[in-house]
Order: sequence, then structure tokens, then C-alpha cells
Amino acid sequence: MAQDLTPGQRLARGVSRHMTALGFATVEEFIPARGLRVDVMALGPKGELWVIECKSSRADFQSDSKWQGYLEWCDRYFWAVDMAFPTELLPDETGLIIADDYDAEIIRMSPEDKLPAARRKKLIQKFAMDAAIRLNRLRDPQPGLDGAWIS
Repeated sequence: MAQDLTPGQRLARGVSRHMTALGFATVEEFIPARGLRVDVMALGPKGELWVIECKSSRADFQSDSKWQGYLEWCDRYFWAVDMAFPTELLPDETGLIIADDYDAEIIRMSPEDKLPAARRKKLIQKFAMDAAIRLNRLRDPQPGLDGAWIS
């Protein structure tokens, strides 16, 4: 299975393992709002929400034109890259995580910009629903009588 993962998905796996060790729950490829998809959304033990974007190469980073739109959907924003990534490309005002397939380490903490309470509540509810739906799909990939998802 690990060989089927893209480089970005492998980084996300290492990041998710590290975040779990810090007491966070994670959802990969989370959609906070229409038109946005973050690589990892992490929900902390105090309700904090972090966005972590995984970049596997210089070209991957340079082709990302949406990242600033993610800032309004989290308390802290991080880039996750591997050891070979040229980190001088990454904005200083964002967090930095060095990761591999199996683990990660926070190198630079992102500044905190707290979400408004209403947006936090909406995101936490969406996080919980998305996580529960994904868990149910693992247990029962064909729910409903005809195999279609009931909305």
C-alpha cells in the first residue's frame, strides 16, 4: 500500500503520525470550503485547528497559488516538506515541518491567528462529520440498500 502513495501523501502520513503523537486528530484532503482542499487538517486537544500543506518538490510549491486562501480557515498554517526541499522558498511567516513517510518534526512554529468562534464551530463540526463518514466507508463501503450513499 505504501508504494501506491504519492510523495505528498507519504509526507501527509508522516505529518499525521506526528500530529497524533502531539494529541491532535487529523483528516487528510480536508475541504474547509468550496474550492479549497488542504492536505492535512489537524484538530488539537484544545480545539485549535492547524492546516498543513505538504510539498514534495520545488515545482509542487511554485504551482500552489491557493495557499494564502487557507489562512482564514486555521489558527496556524504550516508547510511540510522533506529534508531535500529548499526551505528558503517557504515564507518566513508560516510554520515549517520536516517530514518523511513515517514521522515529522516541527522546525518552525507558525504564528497563531485565532479563528472567529463561529467559523471554528463550523469547521470542527465539518471535521467530525468528514472523519465519521470516512470511518463508516471503511467499515461499510456499500451503505444503503442499493450501494448509494444516503444524503
